[in-house]
Amino acid sequence: MPSKYRNFRKSVPWLILFLEAVFIVVFYFSFSGDGASRSRVSYPAFQDVNHMVIFGFGFFLTFLKRYGFSSTGFNLLIIVLGVQCSVLIEDLLSFLLQREDENSLKRITNAVVSVTAVVISTGALLGKTNPVQLILMTVVEIIVFHMSRWINNTFLQVPENLSMMHVHLFGAYFGLAVSSRFSEPSPRSEKNASTPKSDLLSMLGTLFLWVFWPSFNSVLAADKSKAIYNTYFALAVSAVTAFLLSVLTAKDGKFRMTHIQSAVLAGGVTVGYAGHSITYPWIAMILGLLASVISVLGSYCLQRCLNPALKIHDSSGVHFTFGLPGVLGALAQVVFTVINNWTNSPRQGYLVMVHIGAFCLTVSVALITGFITGLILNLKLFKTIPVSKYFEDQLYWEFPHLAVGF
Repeated sequence: MPSKYRNFRKSVPWLILFLEAVFIVVFYFSFSGDGASRSRVSYPAFQDVNHMVIFGFGFFLTFLKRYGFSSTGFNLLIIVLGVQCSVLIEDLLSFLLQREDENSLKRITNAVVSVTAVVISTGALLGKTNPVQLILMTVVEIIVFHMSRWINNTFLQVPENLSMMHVHLFGAYFGLAVSSRFSEPSPRSEKNASTPKSDLLSMLGTLFLWVFWPSFNSVLAADKSKAIYNTYFALAVSAVTAFLLSVLTAKDGKFRMTHIQSAVLAGGVTVGYAGHSITYPWIAMILGLLASVISVLGSYCLQRCLNPALKIHDSSGVHFTFGLPGVLGALAQVVFTVINNWTNSPRQGYLVMVHIGAFCLTVSVALITGFITGLILNLKLFKTIPVSKYFEDQLYWEFPHLAVGF
């Protein structure tokens, strides 16, 4: 094994040290202090979101049988770096735009929610990037996501909580665009597979995400109780539908763990856009059902048709877990806007165009910047991993002994 793939001592520590030194210096000259106004975000709500991002996504990505250390370890690394970067960008935007300082708890909650975009993108690249590439992608994506939100908030007048829910769309399509620039693994790759143990750990992450998703959708919403209520029912129906469709689409008539792991979360992604404004729970339940259908059928069709044609290898299926349900949620928000403003035709057309424009802008920025980021990450400078070394923990982690069949 070439030494440049075995030992990152000359690059990773110094990059981390440099970024951390920059963060500390900039925090010392921080542009804003703690806002005087009382935050609508409570510490238990922040704690739920933090648990969801660290534990939930950390275990959710452990399905590869030889990439468990990297899935959980690198997830933590990019989250802690991304949160610091996100807070500083928020401070910079507040300073430049002369906005009122936010409460510290609100700022760090925004940062944790924002870094979810990076974690979702990482799922599309799982096992194909080295730590240097992941860290650089984290910084670039956080900056671009904040710029996308700023455009939506400033020019399209999209509410802050709604623009933040674009995190699923942005993360999924940014990650897919970056993934398109990496070589596809061999279909016969023995390491690009799961084991019962790795699937069980991944299901544990799914359960964490499922339990805390109502907090994620409601933490920044104006009507928190309604967002929690609707999110729970959407998640419940998407989970039931996932079990139903898993049996119907399997050749042997048995449940497939991959369907359950992805489709049970689709309802929470979809209802995040309008959960605070849905009046009746049956509407949220229908959205949860449709989201689960799109997720299961999308995994069945896209992996066989669209992904090979576009030469995209989506390691953890972020397209049909977060991307397609996010598209459904954005379209549902447009429909709800039309219904709620049915008697006000001039304003109705304006609001519809705003929501459609915000959706198109988010996806376009994610795809374009993701494609460019993928090209940059594949430069020789960043020592791209050869295809034969994909999905391998031993490139980065010390093992006291090499267990057969790990």
